[in-house]
Formats: sequence, C-alpha cells, structure tokens
Amino acid sequence: MEKRVNEHNDGKLTNAYTFKRRPVDLEWYQDFTEPNQAIYFEKKLKKWSKAKKEALIKGDFDMIETLAECRNATHYKYKP
Repeated sequence: MEKRVNEHNDGKLTNAYTFKRRPVDLEWYQDFTEPNQAIYFEKKLKKWSKAKKEALIKGDFDMIETLAECRNATHYKYKP
C-alpha cells in the first residue's frame, strides 16, 4: 500500500486524477481477497459523492445509507 501511495505522490502518471492534487494521504482502505473485487469496489467508489466518501472514511455507515437513498420526486417514497 505504501508503494501505491508513493506512486501517486511521485507523480508517476501525469494524466492521473491525483497528479495535480499531490501530496495525497491514504484516508481509508479495505482488504480484498481477489483483485477483481478491489477493482469493482474502486470503480463504485469513484462514482460516489464527496459526502458519501467522507462518511466512509468516518465509518458512518448509517450516513452512507441515507446519502444513497433516491431523492427523486418520482421515487415511491415521495408519491402520495
């Protein structure tokens, strides 16, 4: 993991999202048994809002659930 953080901070890939945001700090991580699981979860996280990511870092899983709820007016919860 340390190697991966160093790669980001060394600016190994100039077209990477983190290149202009250096230095970066590792705030959260999860161990996976299969590389495909890690890739799937990383792609999922990249689509999350900043608020959901911050809730994950804090370990506030209730907030993640709240933020994940559909707020669309056509959602069944909001229909009369």
